[in-house]
Amino acid sequence: MAEVASLMRVSKMTVYRLVHNGELPAVRVGRSFRVHAKAVHDMLQTSYFAG
Repeated sequence: MAEVASLMRVSKMTVYRLVHNGELPAVRVGRSFRVHAKAVHDMLQTSYFAG
């Protein structure tokens, strides 16, 4: 999550909130979440164009 937060320039808590709200797709592996790089890229693209 720290790497995703760094790429998106938000806090880790924001990434967790996005995952839990279903806004950022992720897969739970054990006790942690895995976010696909394309999901991060897509979210950055839509947020950039949305304003």
